[in-house]
Amino acid sequence: MSDIADIERVREISNSIRQELKKIIVGQDDIITKVLITLFADGHLLLIGVPGLAKTLIVNSLAKAMNLDFARIQFTPDLMPADITGTDIIEENNGKRMFKFMKGPVFTNLLLADEINRTPPKTQAALLEAMQEKTVTAGGKTYPITPPFTVIATQNPIEQEGTYPLPEAELDRFMFSSIINYPNMKEEIEIVKSTTSNYVPNLNKITTREEILFAQKLLRKIPVSDSLVNFAVKIVKLTRPHKENPIEEVNTYVEWGAGPRASQYLILGAKIKAGLEGKTACEREDILFAVHPVLTHRIVLNYLSEAEGIKKETIIEKIIKTVKKEV
Repeated sequence: MSDIADIERVREISNSIRQELKKIIVGQDDIITKVLITLFADGHLLLIGVPGLAKTLIVNSLAKAMNLDFARIQFTPDLMPADITGTDIIEENNGKRMFKFMKGPVFTNLLLADEINRTPPKTQAALLEAMQEKTVTAGGKTYPITPPFTVIATQNPIEQEGTYPLPEAELDRFMFSSIINYPNMKEEIEIVKSTTSNYVPNLNKITTREEILFAQKLLRKIPVSDSLVNFAVKIVKLTRPHKENPIEEVNTYVEWGAGPRASQYLILGAKIKAGLEGKTACEREDILFAVHPVLTHRIVLNYLSEAEGIKKETIIEKIIKTVKKEV
């Protein structure tokens, strides 16, 4: 089968998954798109939203439709690293006592890290190796996590008491970050009707783990022109304050800009989005779709920006307009 036929098959899978999720999820099309891109990119996603906006439901339903193992960890102040990764226990066998590693919930395909900022940095760090290396090290031994492996973490933007902001090193592990907004009037009416009846939808399994792994490798092969790579890198470089940066807002309000991983994720996100739509090459619109979710959590603003009410989104839009004029 040719790559073109394979990409068409990936598009059909993506559309079928969306149709299955519509049985139980009302609206949230943009979030579902970002979740699918993240999963097929073999990346991780940070979702920011108040309780009750179907974050858990989206992830759990996606796991069912994609025939993947799913685990959920409720992050709390007393959560320990071993509660995530697993721990060694003593087991007696033929009169001999031996240590046996009991795997934690991180050994899954789709992991929901619920309210990840409610646990101290030491416990947050327990996810770092798993997210980056797809392994867990315990007791001097390294255990691989069976692919695919994607972490979808959530944060509540309202409650700040008893929370621990994610360090930049951990934030950079997330391919995308995105805010889940409230549903509109029509969607909320539909949500109320569907969740207060006896109707329980049955989700079909659309694909297999092997097919997902194949699609992940296939979509990375989608070509990107040098001009588009140049376009993506220019956007990222303009997030960094320095004397040669022509954007005054960046030099005035940005403490730290995005690193090279942002450029990589802009291109990778564009490839996956193009492939899920059945395209065999990337376009500028595919990169532009990824700009906000890739950059928002990678730009660190200074105190002056907070005092003057400057938002990251405003600065990112200024950067996009500047690059569009240059290219």
